[in-house]
Amino acid sequence: MTRVKVLVLGLNYPPEHTGIAPYTAGMARGLSRDHDVQVVTAHPHYPTWKISDGYGAWRQDEWDEDIAVRRLRHYVPANPTGLTRVLSEFSFAARALASRVRRPDVIVAVSPALLSVLSARALAKRWDVPLGVVVQDLYGRAMAEVGLLGKHSGGLATRLESFALQGADGLVAIHERMAQTMVEGLGADRDRITVIPNWTHVQPPAGNRDETRRRLGWEGRTVVLHAGNMGSKQGLEYVVDAAALADSSDDRMRIVLMGNGNQRGNLERRAKGTHSIDIIDGVRASEFMDVLAAADVLLLHERPGVVEMCVPSKLTSYFAAGRPVLAGTNVRSAAAHEVEVSGAGTVVEPGDPAVLLAGIRSLVALRSPDEMGRRGQTYARERLSEEVALDAYRSWVDGLLNGAYEVVR
Repeated sequence: MTRVKVLVLGLNYPPEHTGIAPYTAGMARGLSRDHDVQVVTAHPHYPTWKISDGYGAWRQDEWDEDIAVRRLRHYVPANPTGLTRVLSEFSFAARALASRVRRPDVIVAVSPALLSVLSARALAKRWDVPLGVVVQDLYGRAMAEVGLLGKHSGGLATRLESFALQGADGLVAIHERMAQTMVEGLGADRDRITVIPNWTHVQPPAGNRDETRRRLGWEGRTVVLHAGNMGSKQGLEYVVDAAALADSSDDRMRIVLMGNGNQRGNLERRAKGTHSIDIIDGVRASEFMDVLAAADVLLLHERPGVVEMCVPSKLTSYFAAGRPVLAGTNVRSAAAHEVEVSGAGTVVEPGDPAVLLAGIRSLVALRSPDEMGRRGQTYARERLSEEVALDAYRSWVDGLLNGAYEVVR
């Protein structure tokens, strides 16, 4: 029996191990159980914004298990501002459109990058095959809420995003609130949206927590850890200011920002002379969960005004780590909903260093923080199952192939 050919088009893919990449790869691997999958992606560059060693050829073909992966060289800005990020995405979209890949039976595009969704739409029309789009972030909302290209950029991006998504046969939203925004803000048909939450893609921590704390120099400290991208969306300057407040009141507090991103240099300059903060590089994937589990509190922070643009992918790892979560985020955000429903932490308003510090102290003062952590692990195990999500993706692609969704391009 001839296997269905699926083309997955997405900007990010392992060995990137943060952000969207693990979910694009997991989806592709899940689809490859029943289908013949090819991925078109870029060279690994996120969140360092530098192409990883061993990569960078104009075109590079490789295998991920039984998945054919084609990597395309695109423009990677050293300083990814709003405009240079758009140019970066445009260069990938243009290369993806021109890449000579076999004709698939169905195309699955991952947004962001939004412009590559337009390339996928053009390819779907050229080959007369169905197109599905997995929406990980809402591009227009990101432009409006973070202000990447000025105050008027959100409206233009929203119109472009609406055009791109309305041209798809089927859509995936990773959260029910995101699906609602896609309908109300982008004019998407709710009947063509399938909600498939991102799953917990990491293994539970396996190392000795005390030994990990000793190795990291965290003994005798109250450690608050933010792991992941340091970009505009996170608003981590407020976290740095919370550390400055801790300097004068708590010499045991240590706020740790671990990772990279386009705001790291600014944060390091802002933190100069602050003793209660460390800004460190990310660790190997094999160490990541043990480091999360070694913290006392895991911190998520979103810039004030960020409400609808995304569901932070770090939450799935935070829940699996089994530590209390402090979420500095708007109470209407998907992140706030996940933390509250899971029972794994506390939500506070973002952007106020004093409120952040008070929230940290309230979690540290809990009589049984491990119980809150266990609730997060239970939620991850029961509600964020990889097996359930990948079954849903296979059913969704089957629906695309069988004409369950119809659209006129």
